Amino acid sequence: MGGDRDGNPNVTAKITRHVLLLSRWKAADLFLRDIQVLVSELSMSECTPELRAQLNVTLTYIEGSLKGERTLRPHDLLEHNEQLWEPLHACYQSLHACGMGIIADGQLLDTLRRVHCFGVPLVRIDARQESTRHTEALAEITRYLGLGDYESWSESDKQAFLIRELSSKRPLLPRQWEPSAETKEVLDTCQVIAEAPQGSIAAYVISMARTPSDVLAVHLLLKEAGCPFALPVAPLFETLDDLNNADDVMKQLLGIDWYRGFIQGKQVVMIGYSDSAKDAGVMAASWAQYRAQDALIKTCEKAGIALTLFHGRGGSIGRGGAPAHAALLSQPPGRQKGGLRVTEQGEMIRFKFGLPEVTISSLSLYTGAILEVNLLPPPEPKPEWHDIMDELSRVSCDMYRGYVLENQDLAPYFCASTLELELGKLPLGSRPAKHRPNGGVESLRAIPWIFAWTQNRLMLLAWLGAAAALQKIVENGQQKALETMCRDWPFFSTRIGMLEMVFAKADLWLEEYYDQRLVDEKLWPLGKELRDQLAADINVVLRISNDDHLMADLPWIAESIALRNVYTDPLNVLQAELLHRSREQENPSPEVELALMVTIAGVAAGMRNTG
Repeated sequence: MGGDRDGNPNVTAKITRHVLLLSRWKAADLFLRDIQVLVSELSMSECTPELRAQLNVTLTYIEGSLKGERTLRPHDLLEHNEQLWEPLHACYQSLHACGMGIIADGQLLDTLRRVHCFGVPLVRIDARQESTRHTEALAEITRYLGLGDYESWSESDKQAFLIRELSSKRPLLPRQWEPSAETKEVLDTCQVIAEAPQGSIAAYVISMARTPSDVLAVHLLLKEAGCPFALPVAPLFETLDDLNNADDVMKQLLGIDWYRGFIQGKQVVMIGYSDSAKDAGVMAASWAQYRAQDALIKTCEKAGIALTLFHGRGGSIGRGGAPAHAALLSQPPGRQKGGLRVTEQGEMIRFKFGLPEVTISSLSLYTGAILEVNLLPPPEPKPEWHDIMDELSRVSCDMYRGYVLENQDLAPYFCASTLELELGKLPLGSRPAKHRPNGGVESLRAIPWIFAWTQNRLMLLAWLGAAAALQKIVENGQQKALETMCRDWPFFSTRIGMLEMVFAKADLWLEEYYDQRLVDEKLWPLGKELRDQLAADINVVLRISNDDHLMADLPWIAESIALRNVYTDPLNVLQAELLHRSREQENPSPEVELALMVTIAGVAAGMRNTG
């Protein structure tokens, strides 16, 4: 919240500053309540006046800042965890030294743990912006200074300029200069980050990072804003080509002396799941993600860099979603040495962390999986398995792109058979449905692109091309090799398991019903072709897994899906009918629109993902 501004005009520097202040205000409020509990719980009647005054001063100052009041900054403002930790820890040590360890290990220890876990910022956020916004901002600066157009320079010229400016002691930004609104917003965001206490912002994530200059550009903008600490800047490699080039980009960066000195042996890299799957299909994307991570791990180990891989997973299979245990065990060997950093999509947070008991269970699954993958790391894939995955990736990507990019009927079929037209009205999601308001299917974000196919139960983006590629490998006489990979390689068995889960959620009859109610008859052949492909794909997966029915090795999950489908199927029928009625009316009635949104929320809950 308040950090991810990639394509979202509502997240501004002002919003980011407001969110940071709100978190600090809430932290001060919660810790003050803890102190008040400790006053009554411990034998002493008072905490130190200095500590109580410091918390109250911080609360008052931040409340004024949130209201827009300009007040003098107090000298004892609570900004760093140590300011809160030291007096409480001294109290804790004193109690233990005086033989009152039982008292110390009660409420006081709980508070100390909260200080260590949450600290003064309470919630750390990631700032995120798209790479071209930084390029455009720097181009505007260089044009104003008469240095040329940064945007048109070659990559080597960009790097030379950036390294020269990063090493320079003079400022780059001119005084009394009025930048465009877009550039001003980028600069203001960097200013907010620079003024925030260290630890409030975890990392600056660069969406659609493609080159070393994309990373260096952010470091330069933060330097110009006067950022007093080395904020981790994480390139996010998203598309198939970017994932394939990720290792080369990092090798170039680590070969720059200034960069190696600045990062102090630590690097964060974010792996994109949503856009790579949208770009190339799930099979090609998952293999590209695996290879990129494996290469990055080995490169950073060789360079003596502590690598943190940040997983940008979504909730659905088409966006990299998977059960936590299976997802972690399917990573390359050595991936989890530094722990886990992963996004959780909005409704997944509710499902996994919405209740204390469920939260404990979810965190236990993560912890257990990380321990298992470090103590019993997955095997290195055999060379022949690499060759098979390369072929699977190529065939599945060709088929996926053949439909999505080349089949002229897919776009009108998608718009008619799904709720794509209605997505803009939904009170869901943190960003606009499209990158460009007037764009077509290609401009859709990955979330609504997958969301729409999930709602009509075809689940197209989670399987298109994957099982068809498996069929080709079988036809080439390598079924035994696939069966061995499914049995002995967690990465591959997880891919097969996820396909089975998708197929269990798909419903051919319901998808055909959407066609009959919503799609022009001339597009019906495409719908039948896709359904026939799905039916054939299910048979291929069952042959490879040697099972009689889907998810035979996960009966509890299969039963859970079957039980939810009893309630979800009628909602799909209602949704198709309501979509038909809504599109028949020039101005749909509020009752129809409300009922439609209820069915959408219900189907999303039944499928356990929105996209």
